[in-house]
Amino acid sequence: MSNKKIWFITGASRGMGADFAKAALAAGHAVVASGRDSDQVSQALGQSNDLLAVKLDVTSRADAEAAVRGAVNRFGRIDVLVNNAASFYAGYFEELTPEQIDRQLVTSLIGPMNVTRAVLPVMRKQRSGHIISISSSAGLAAGFEFVSAYAASKFGLEGWMESIHAEVAPFGITTTIVNPGFFRTELLTEQSTNYAEPLIKDYDERRAKQLEFWKAQNGKQSGDPAKLARALIIIAS
Repeated sequence: MSNKKIWFITGASRGMGADFAKAALAAGHAVVASGRDSDQVSQALGQSNDLLAVKLDVTSRADAEAAVRGAVNRFGRIDVLVNNAASFYAGYFEELTPEQIDRQLVTSLIGPMNVTRAVLPVMRKQRSGHIISISSSAGLAAGFEFVSAYAASKFGLEGWMESIHAEVAPFGITTTIVNPGFFRTELLTEQSTNYAEPLIKDYDERRAKQLEFWKAQNGKQSGDPAKLARALIIIAS
């Protein structure tokens, strides 16, 4: 394959990240698929000479640097970075603890920064590369309740990506923000979604409706992640 690229994908052990990795492999590319448990990544994606499963907790700069070194040692370069790993802390702002908001921001905003910081020296040396960050419709228009922490992380991601676009373009590095709506990912599963504790009586009635709505959405979202994955391959080609 003459246009074979090396993809580096975070949060690839399940959900949308696994779909992205499978699509890239099916298109003939090589993939560095990362997750907090590399064994789970391997179980999700199988075995291939074009696949490297690596341990990466995006909140750890040391993990990010080690994963990038492993990618370059194996494949020699990184052409496409997909910042996909994220979490969802849902609830009314007053009921979300400062610690929960910190965890939302460190995973969904600082995490992509950590990985991109580790990858940029590789792409600068190459004078080529493509950084793709998976944001959300909540990063564009979040005028609805119960997602204040998540929306803050995604609005931050949008601003950061728009700013680094001008910084890295002179090195031949392109950037793309992807804003999915409701897709059948695993974001709303118990492993990915954390709800604020019900602490304030004034929110009781509205909270009950919000919890019912969000829990009912899991697995029933209208968007097909496999189609989005195929679109990502086209975007990065």
